[in-house]
Amino acid sequence: MGTGGKELRAVHSHQGHLSPNHHHPTPPPPTCLPQIHQCLDLAPSGIRLEKLVVSIAEDLLRTAAQNSRLSLQRTQAGWLLLGALMSLGPSLVRYHLPKMLLLWRNVFPRSQKEMEAEKARGDSFTWQVTLEGRAGALCAMRSFVAHCPELLTEDVIRRLMTPIECAMTMMSHVPSVIKVHGTHLKASAAMVRLRLYDILALLPPKTYEGSFNALLRELVAEFTLTDNSANTTTSLLRSLCHYDDSVLMGSWLQETDHKSIEDQLQPNSASGSGALEHDPSSIYLRVPMGEAMPGPLPLGVSVIDASVALFGVVFPHVSFKHRLQMLDHFAECIKQAKGVRQQAVQLNIFTAVLSALKGLAENKSTLGPEEVRKSALALVMGALDNPNPILRCAAGEALGRMAQVVAEATFIARMAQYSFDKLRSARDVVSRTGHSLALGCLHRYVGGIGSGQHLKTSVSILLALAQDGTSHEVQTWALHSLALIVDSSGPMYRGYVEPTLSLVLTLLLTVPPSHTEVHQCLGRCLGALITTVGPELQGNGATISTIRSSCLVGCAIMQGHSDSLVQAAAISCLQQLHMFAPRHVNLSSLVPCLCVHLCSSHLLLRRAAVACLRQLAQREAAEVCEYAMSLARNKESKDSTTVNLNITETGLEGVLFGMLDRETDRKLCHDIHDTLGHMLSSLAVDKLSHWLKLCKDVLAATTEAGGGVVAPVDLGKEEDDSEKQDEIDDDIMFTALGEDNNAKPSVTPRWVTRVFAADCLCRIILLCENADKTHFDLAGARSAKAKNPKADLLVLHLSDLIRMAFMAATDNSNQLRMAGLQALEDIIKKFASVPEPEFPGHVILEQYQANVGAALRPAFSPDTPSDITAKACQVCSTWIGSGVVSDLNDLRRVHNLLVSSLDKVQAGKGSSSQLYSESATTMEKLAVLKAWAEVYVVAMKIKKEAESRPVKEVKAGGGGDGDEEEEEEEGADILPPDSLIMLVQPELPSLSRLWLAVLRDYALLTLPAEFSSQLPPDGGAFYTPETIDTARLHYRGSWAPVLHAVALWLSSTSFGAGEGEEEAPAVPPQVSGAPVYPLGNPGPTQSLEDLIKDRMHLMLGVSIEFLCFPRPEEPIEHVMSCLQALCTLLDSPCARTHISEDQLLGVELLNVLHRLLLTRDPPAVQLQVTAVVQETIRAAQDHLTQQRETQGKQDGGEKDGVSLQGEGGETGELLPGKSLVFAAMELLVFILVRHLPQLNTRVNESPSHLPLRPQPRLTEESTRLVAHTVSILAELPSLCSPAGSMTILPTVLFLITGVLKETAVKTPDNSIPLPVSAALQGIKTIITSPLARADKTPTQWTGLIRSSLASILEYSQPDESRPNMDEVSMLTAMTLFLLSASSEVIGVTVLQQGCMERYRNALISSDPWVQARCYQLLLSVFQHPSRALSTPYIHALAPLMVEKLKEVERSRPGTVTELQAVQEGIRVLENLVGMAEEQNRVQLLALLVPTLVSYLLDDKAFSSAPPASKGLHEFALQNLMRIGPLYPAAFKTVIGAAPELKTRLESAVRANQASSKAKAAALLAQPTVQAAPTIKLKTSFF
Repeated sequence: MGTGGKELRAVHSHQGHLSPNHHHPTPPPPTCLPQIHQCLDLAPSGIRLEKLVVSIAEDLLRTAAQNSRLSLQRTQAGWLLLGALMSLGPSLVRYHLPKMLLLWRNVFPRSQKEMEAEKARGDSFTWQVTLEGRAGALCAMRSFVAHCPELLTEDVIRRLMTPIECAMTMMSHVPSVIKVHGTHLKASAAMVRLRLYDILALLPPKTYEGSFNALLRELVAEFTLTDNSANTTTSLLRSLCHYDDSVLMGSWLQETDHKSIEDQLQPNSASGSGALEHDPSSIYLRVPMGEAMPGPLPLGVSVIDASVALFGVVFPHVSFKHRLQMLDHFAECIKQAKGVRQQAVQLNIFTAVLSALKGLAENKSTLGPEEVRKSALALVMGALDNPNPILRCAAGEALGRMAQVVAEATFIARMAQYSFDKLRSARDVVSRTGHSLALGCLHRYVGGIGSGQHLKTSVSILLALAQDGTSHEVQTWALHSLALIVDSSGPMYRGYVEPTLSLVLTLLLTVPPSHTEVHQCLGRCLGALITTVGPELQGNGATISTIRSSCLVGCAIMQGHSDSLVQAAAISCLQQLHMFAPRHVNLSSLVPCLCVHLCSSHLLLRRAAVACLRQLAQREAAEVCEYAMSLARNKESKDSTTVNLNITETGLEGVLFGMLDRETDRKLCHDIHDTLGHMLSSLAVDKLSHWLKLCKDVLAATTEAGGGVVAPVDLGKEEDDSEKQDEIDDDIMFTALGEDNNAKPSVTPRWVTRVFAADCLCRIILLCENADKTHFDLAGARSAKAKNPKADLLVLHLSDLIRMAFMAATDNSNQLRMAGLQALEDIIKKFASVPEPEFPGHVILEQYQANVGAALRPAFSPDTPSDITAKACQVCSTWIGSGVVSDLNDLRRVHNLLVSSLDKVQAGKGSSSQLYSESATTMEKLAVLKAWAEVYVVAMKIKKEAESRPVKEVKAGGGGDGDEEEEEEEGADILPPDSLIMLVQPELPSLSRLWLAVLRDYALLTLPAEFSSQLPPDGGAFYTPETIDTARLHYRGSWAPVLHAVALWLSSTSFGAGEGEEEAPAVPPQVSGAPVYPLGNPGPTQSLEDLIKDRMHLMLGVSIEFLCFPRPEEPIEHVMSCLQALCTLLDSPCARTHISEDQLLGVELLNVLHRLLLTRDPPAVQLQVTAVVQETIRAAQDHLTQQRETQGKQDGGEKDGVSLQGEGGETGELLPGKSLVFAAMELLVFILVRHLPQLNTRVNESPSHLPLRPQPRLTEESTRLVAHTVSILAELPSLCSPAGSMTILPTVLFLITGVLKETAVKTPDNSIPLPVSAALQGIKTIITSPLARADKTPTQWTGLIRSSLASILEYSQPDESRPNMDEVSMLTAMTLFLLSASSEVIGVTVLQQGCMERYRNALISSDPWVQARCYQLLLSVFQHPSRALSTPYIHALAPLMVEKLKEVERSRPGTVTELQAVQEGIRVLENLVGMAEEQNRVQLLALLVPTLVSYLLDDKAFSSAPPASKGLHEFALQNLMRIGPLYPAAFKTVIGAAPELKTRLESAVRANQASSKAKAAALLAQPTVQAAPTIKLKTSFF
């Protein structure tokens, strides 16, 4: 829309030169400005025009009376402009509505008295101006009602009705005025009537009920031509008849490329006479999508059309008495008229009756009592015998509609019977055709069920008529009706398929081809029959095979017909067959035939061919393309010039792309797009080079500024994989499009096609992403290419992708620039993290930094439309945030583009006299601020990672951790981690202010309609009140990143607390973001608190409002940004204090998050939600701790008072809606049950539950989520008073033990799953909490802890249904209880025995890992300081341990794990020896020492023993040598008692000393060699 400014200036100059000499019926302003309005309204960056238009229009209307020579033109022009203004929609019109209502009221006389006075004065010229003015006012009203339905409140309609009722009254006075002043006023009067009918048709009929009588008189007089000597006919009849009847009316000619010419040759057609001077308002009235632009018809025809349309609207609301009178009057009018006039009157009346019946059907009203039906039936039946085929069609249609409206079986039977009798008796062509169509229409509108009883008779009669060879017209109508019956009867027709099919085949063979209408109707019948048989056609039975082959034969005959319509019918029949029985349609013959038809001169044939290809491409795209190529190859080999095939090496896809440039038919182009889309989805990944070349050829074609065509560069010659060639190509491509003299000149693709090609490029990238990740891995792609040279991977074509995006993004066409920028953004997102294998630490996109910068720069020029600049900002932020840019200068270049845009934003609202509308300005400014926000978020993320990284680097040397943002090897050209934040830092003071303004605007714009009075009257920081509706959409796309950025900024600056002092020298007044610091000096502390509160309310308000109900179309990134913002916000102490002081705020936040989880599934969202919950709970904990401390100081440390604080108080009641703990429990339980449905006891109790079905393993994300949830759950009791915690503890413990049960599953590497470790930690947190020491609730506490331990004992019972249960985790949980809880709580006999039983099972387990862990856990139990707890376990389990350890002598360990188990056991025994009293120690050593000695091997056995056995020997020897000195007396006693022990021990010691000497000698022999590597190793680590 860059040219809009010039056009506008031209209009202004024209407006200035309006002189009395202009005698043009519609002067330049009215025709030019509405057009600008219309075209700019469709563009995203409309021109700022409406205020100018209103003032010009008002001037024209005001000055109309001053200069009589131009009065008429000025009046017309003024109203035309105001009508055009109305088409801009409610948001712009709303502000001009009061003025418009006043203008409309003043155009018409206020009272009957004024009207009478008006008649008495004035001459013919003033009357003409007056009538034109009133017509113009009504036209503007009509435009308002059509384009601004949202503004039509009851009050507005009431105020509109005043001038409209005046106009209706005036209509009765106009004939007398015409008598006095001459017939030349008739045209102006007709124009007023036309405008009146138009607006009444759009208003609810209830609003003008009182005027029905007068209005109906006018309408009926209008279309029965009472006051009209000309035989004018309406143009609406064809459109009111059914589209399928076109074959009877000859209106298939509308479906040709030369429709406009054919239209003018049709009888009863007003087409061809359409011209702008008939009705200038058609410039701005919107034409429905898909319709050609019709010229306005002559006034006489338009008035009748409008009267017919309004009659259809009013008729359903008229009393039955008046309906009868009108129908009788119609019959009378037809009877009185003669000859040509009778035809015209009859056509108009039938159109009106059809319009009325259609209105009745839409309103679900009935026609009326018997006499009304009789009258209507007589009218319709009379026309079924009319010689005019169009009237017969209309009568058949009316009969069907009457049956639909009356909907009574007897009435339908009567009508059907009348037609049956007529058809049996009548011999004339007219009656037979009319009544056969009547049968078809009855079935069509009543449906198969309603007319089922007449089906047999109807079919038998129509089959007989279809065989009447004497009249081809009868055959045509009968076959058409038969097709209607087959269509409407559906499966009920199945019994008649065979006879009908046999007749169709017979007629196809016998009727001469010259009777094309008969053949067309046969095609319709065949198609309907195929649909009726449907999927049965796949069967193999004899009957079905016959039906199928008959259908195929019928199609083959029709394909050979010379007429294009019959061929099109054949194609559509084959398409139906392919849908139901794809195996039986031979594509090898069908596809070549379709390819030939693509070059046909007949639109219908091209349409049918493409529609069929679209269906074939959905399932068999590869075969279709292959057959098309083989056709092209055969053509080359035969060298036949008979058929003009355009298929080249680009295949069928190339032909379809070419057709997009030639075809204008909307349906055809839509089907071509779909066909190419299906082919792309199926083939693009496998034939990557081919599709990319196709897109490239289309995109590379361009027109030079002078208009000359530059042919597409021959890109086929370049070698795709040659890196050097690519670099040279880049140089050429990015300076100019290479000049290739050999390239063939060709028609340049239109911009629409090129936009489609750019969209295809984006789809190819997406398809590759979903197909295989190797497409985005250069090293993987190269190795795949080396293995298989045919392998085609996207990353190898990166230079082509960048080049295509560059060409599109820097084109002249704005739509193409948008598509190019989108492609560029997709490329950056997908390839940003792809490493460059030859240069470790770099990514492959780095070599294209200059190209990306060059593609973005033009989008920031001052004359670029706002939507393109907005998109370019998005690409900028993606590019900067991707971390690709390694050169600080390159980063600065792109960064400077954003800085320049920011300057524009800071200029403020309404500062520049820019060309584009306020809405476009809003879009651009918000896009700039959103881009800055995204860059700031990334910068802070990099900074945070850099701060946490140095520790890692010390440990790991410099091994990068895969982050492409900065892989800091030796690189001089690698960006330092703080470079991005350093670039953003200078802009932060102004950015933060602007971001907060955006959020304030957004918060106000999201208010419900009832609070609209709170909106500022002058608009917000970035929008004006007129553009509020479009502004909402722009804010909706930008607020989320801004919210995240503001949260980061507030968190890093303690809610902007320091901004006043920090920025004092620079811009103190601006920075505060709210007028809290006057003149830059911080006010008293109160104002700072208020500032924090305001900002907190704003942030939480925006977040909670959004999370309450995120729209389904909202991207998941917005939800994530919002949650991350909340998390960041709650990181800061100010925010924590704020949310914990107002508990209801926290409750509301948690309730909203719970609701969000119900609607959004992605694990990332759920994890982020748990992070927010955790922060909220921690804030509450901090607050409670603080309260307890202050109260403790006040009470002088009375323990009881402190513990009573917290939720639940003394009663323990937690109120839903007020309790934070309750809200958190709801949310956490929901997450746990979503991921572990087994936790819900109701599920297990439900009859549909299958108890033995194994539950699937949790995904990695689910395990993290469950672990996080459990750790939060365990924190909740600390927020409660003792009584309150007793309310929730049963649930918390039940859930934690349940999670333990469900997730404690053995892993191959014996690691502990995350949820298990979280559950164990949770159990520990709860048991060791201060509640255990609370005085108020000892019995409940004891009971809960005992129950939990009992549950764990129950869950850890060996069970066949859970073979892979992890015993170690269960033992650990059990041990936690024993160690953390007091012996009074869990020293119950039953529990003790249960625990001992589990330990016993573990000790005798066949899994050495379980044994080892069991020994470790037992050791911690035995060492428990409370002897009351440990002694029973020592007594019960020590004997079994000794026994197990003695058995090792017979079965020595074979693996490392088995050895570890024995070692752990021995350690327990050693500790028991240490714990024993002196007098009992000898007895224990007598158990330990012999066991250890039994593990020793003699020399021979040792040398041949396996490693584990040797390890046991060495372990035993070391322990013996350590025990001896520890307990010398006891040791001597034990050894002395058994001489064989002594000898074994001594020989082992000697052997050990000998081997030690040998090792020492070996070490001395090579000291230097050994030393070097250790030093190296150390230096390389540090």
